[in-house]
Amino acid sequence: MRIIGSQRGQAAVELVAILPIIVLVIGSVWQLAVAGQAMWLVGSAARAAARAHAVGLDPGAAARSVLPARLEQGMRVSVTKDGSVTVAVSIPAVIGPSRLGTVDSKARFEPQV
Repeated sequence: MRIIGSQRGQAAVELVAILPIIVLVIGSVWQLAVAGQAMWLVGSAARAAARAHAVGLDPGAAARSVLPARLEQGMRVSVTKDGSVTVAVSIPAVIGPSRLGTVDSKARFEPQV
């Protein structure tokens, strides 16, 4: 005998309905973590590049040595006349090969002669 208005299976339906929201929240948090890591590492890369420039070495190679391969793609290093080094990298998307934006950091060390 079937009871009209039964709640059987309701939890499964609610779980299926909420799964896309859970996936979206987890993906957003993961993307924020990747963006935060990119910001942190570009600062380290800028400091390494500025130290290398201060002692007469290649700032681009020094910046690449700090960054993981995924952040090296599209990295730009520029040196100004006052000795400041700016490193810019693109923030990789968690899903897909696209990039979401660019972060940069500037550092300067006095030349060591």
